[in-house]
Amino acid sequence: MAGSSFGNIFRITTWGESHGAGIGVVVDGCPAGLELEEQDIQKFLDRRKPGSSKFATQRKEADCIEILSGVFEGKTTGTSISMLVHNTSQRSSDYNDIASYYRPGHADYTFDQKYGFRDYRGGGRSSGRETIGRVAAGAIASKLLSELGITVTAYTQAIGDIEISMQNFDLEEARTNQTGMPDKEASLKAEAYLKNCMENLDSAGGIVACKVTNLPAGIGEPVFEKLDASLAKAIMSIGAVKAFEIGDGVNAASANGSSNNDSFHIEGTHVTKSTNHAGGILGGISDGSEIILKAYFKPTPSIFQKQETINKSGENITVQIKGRHDPVIVPRAVVVVESMTAVTILDMLLQNMSARMDHIKKVYL
Repeated sequence: MAGSSFGNIFRITTWGESHGAGIGVVVDGCPAGLELEEQDIQKFLDRRKPGSSKFATQRKEADCIEILSGVFEGKTTGTSISMLVHNTSQRSSDYNDIASYYRPGHADYTFDQKYGFRDYRGGGRSSGRETIGRVAAGAIASKLLSELGITVTAYTQAIGDIEISMQNFDLEEARTNQTGMPDKEASLKAEAYLKNCMENLDSAGGIVACKVTNLPAGIGEPVFEKLDASLAKAIMSIGAVKAFEIGDGVNAASANGSSNNDSFHIEGTHVTKSTNHAGGILGGISDGSEIILKAYFKPTPSIFQKQETINKSGENITVQIKGRHDPVIVPRAVVVVESMTAVTILDMLLQNMSARMDHIKKVYL
């Protein structure tokens, strides 16, 4: 299938299915000399692995990463980095029934229309387990960005209609609770809400926010490779994301120019802005302020209520699905948003190295 690769210079290609032998990724374009070991990748994968909370699917997978190539004596070699996670807890029999019908909200019907055939075990290629490859690649991108002093940080902003208060913002709280929310009070409310969803055999959606700090001005291209357009493609390629925003996002449509424009100022020799409605990007190019984006996730489509659908014979039927499913995918998706953001930012940084003669001279003269 086409469409399994992302990026131009720092390029990732993911592969594998939910119930196949394993899931993996090949990363091209990582420069030689970056210190890298499996634990650098594993700590990212541990943030998205299943079975980690009562609000995640109880499929038990260790998701242990193996680096197969591209690293020698603890450093990247500049060649392709191939990574693998074995699937060890498949229960494919849970999905035997859906071979004959299409689950509402899933890609079953569209896969059949495209290929005339589908891997119905857990969704196959459209399963959330595909994101393992993205996260493994994102761990490398994040480590390389940190060498440049650039940080990418994502967290849960909302679950259902319960939203965090920035006055209570505590990133450490987000990394230790079951919702990924950096607000203890909001997290407790969200947990109660999710418990109610589960009791009603239902699911919930939510919002993941992501911030990029210390990215210099001038990153991104002015036409088809705009930084915000590339970020939108990266984030919208994550399963279940239905909307994307930069800065004020949709609220900019109801604003006036006088309130939406960000005023520039000089502080010493440093250019700053008094506000950041643009979310750190102007004309598709970073302006040196914080990049702020949001990803809006739909509710998990796998719910245990009876639902109406059709079978492959074209008959109307009622179904009640089985299996192990997340009542909300947002907490586990936080690191996926963070990873795809990091991959995009790094790729744009590497592209930018050839944008000016003085940049090229710094390398070759």
